[in-house]
Amino acid sequence: MTYSVQIKDLDLHFGAVKVLQGLNLNISEGEFIVLLGSSGCGKSTLLNCVAGLLEPTDGQIFIKGNNVTWEEPSKRGIGMVFQSYALYPQMTVRGNMSFGLKNAKVPKAEIETRVNRAAEILQITHLLDRKPSALSGGQRQRVAIGRALVRDVDVFLFDEPLSNLDAKLRADLRVELKRLHNQLKNTMIYVTHDQVEAMTLADRIAIMKGGVIMQLGSPDEIYNRPQNRYVADFIGSPSMNFLDGEYRNGTFVKGDLSIPVQGYAFATQPVEGGAITVGIRPEHIVTGPLVASAPYRTTTTVDLVEPMGSDTLVWAKIAGEPFRIRMDGQATVAVGDTLEIGIDPSRASVFDAKSEERL
Repeated sequence: MTYSVQIKDLDLHFGAVKVLQGLNLNISEGEFIVLLGSSGCGKSTLLNCVAGLLEPTDGQIFIKGNNVTWEEPSKRGIGMVFQSYALYPQMTVRGNMSFGLKNAKVPKAEIETRVNRAAEILQITHLLDRKPSALSGGQRQRVAIGRALVRDVDVFLFDEPLSNLDAKLRADLRVELKRLHNQLKNTMIYVTHDQVEAMTLADRIAIMKGGVIMQLGSPDEIYNRPQNRYVADFIGSPSMNFLDGEYRNGTFVKGDLSIPVQGYAFATQPVEGGAITVGIRPEHIVTGPLVASAPYRTTTTVDLVEPMGSDTLVWAKIAGEPFRIRMDGQATVAVGDTLEIGIDPSRASVFDAKSEERL
């Protein structure tokens, strides 16, 4: 099978510091892949290796079946959009978008066609004769995307393109990027530390830590079946609740707390008496009338209430551990209230306490 992008056994070292370690990734034609992780995990470094801006220590990179490991960026058939707009202030939008094509000696008529097409897709046709100083942040980022778009390449690389924008603009442009991908069907590799961007944009997400991919899967797989505790903790806002205890006769035990886990689909059966960690997402905890039908029920005391509009986040404790519960935004709850909650163990995630891998 020919992939759009193949990364094979990629290593990158800066002296004794290992930034990427034996990394492998196959990206299908037309796929939207998001590289997600905290600062320093290697996601931008990997993107720069694909772009040809960094030279790997070992391994190979293939684009459309061609080995481009040592090729110049201009010969890789890629378009790249950076976090910084990097627009020429003295040029109009049209000039910025056409500059690279002029340097490549593309015929004038072809340049005009490509610029107009990209401007129409990005809805910036009315801005073509303005200079960057007369544009908003969102408009400038559209121009930066358009500059990559006119190159008519097979693979687009995005390095945190929305991080300099305010929350409203980020949400608006996120929708535009998804619409753009649906329209163009090009392969896109997108770097971000924002899990909302990752979950909403990606066909698949590669969650990275310490230069390796911790899990590669669809947003649904990443959210519902995290491969390890790191992934489970990283995805979700607020993050997953964790309880450390032991596995005894089909039950999770922590002090006086006993949660039956017979309904959980174990990939690997835990050892009797072994240390395990149970992870439960705040939004998977039920309250009110639904508690009666929950496989496990208990009560807790409300420590803190965070009204968030559509949701209310409640902080409490279970078995002495901090525990977050996401409730409806209209829920009436106050500090000191006794709250009855229900848990469905089949929706939980169970990890080996030592390896932190999913069981």
